[in-house]
Amino acid sequence: MMYPHPIIAKEGWPYLAAVGVATVLVQQYAGFAWASPLWIIFFFVLQFFRDPQRIAPLGRDLVLSPADGRIVVVEKTQDPYANREAIKISVFMNVFNVHSNRCSVNGLVKEVQYFPGQFVNAALDKASVENERNAVVIDANGQTVTLVQVAGLIARRILCYIHVGEHVKRGSRYGFIRFGSRVDVYLPLTAEPLVSVGEKVSATRTALARLPGLD
Repeated sequence: MMYPHPIIAKEGWPYLAAVGVATVLVQQYAGFAWASPLWIIFFFVLQFFRDPQRIAPLGRDLVLSPADGRIVVVEKTQDPYANREAIKISVFMNVFNVHSNRCSVNGLVKEVQYFPGQFVNAALDKASVENERNAVVIDANGQTVTLVQVAGLIARRILCYIHVGEHVKRGSRYGFIRFGSRVDVYLPLTAEPLVSVGEKVSATRTALARLPGLD
C-alpha cells in the first residue's frame, strides 16, 4: 500500500521546518557547538515523525495492529464505546515508535467519539478511561471493532482523519498521536488473540488477533 508521505508524516513537516531553520541559523552565526543541541532535537523530531510504508500479512480474518509499540493489555472487559463485552488488546507507544495510526480491519465507520481528559502515563490501565481519547467504532462485515486513540503523559494532540459513514481499509492511515500514547482495540469475544503482554508489535505488519467472518 502506497502512502502520499511514505518517509516523513505530514504532521511533522512544520516541526522539522521550524527546528531545521533555527538549527541552520544558529550554526551559521554561532557555530556548531551552540547548534549541536538543536541538531539533536532535529534528528529526534525526524525519527519521531517517520511514516514508513507497511505491507499487511495474508489472511482476511486477521485484525492488524493499529500502532507500533508494546502490548500492555490482553483481557476480557467491557467496551464502553459499543456497549458490549469484548476482548481488549492495548498497544503502548513510546516516543521512539512510529506514531502514525492505521486501520485494523476493513469496514464502515459507525461512530467517532472524542473525550477530553487527563494526560497520565499511557502505559497505565486507567489511561483508557481517564485520558484524552478518540474512539472509532467500525462495522467489519457485521462484527464490531473499536479502535481508541489515547493521549499519553506528554502527548497533547490526537488527530483522527476518518468520519462516520466512511469505508476504511485495513492498513490505511487514519490518524496520528503526537509524542507518546496508546491505542486500545476492542474485539468480539469470538476473536482469538495472537499476541501476549510484553510483545512488541508493528502497525499493519503484526496481526493482533484472528476474527472469523472478516471481509
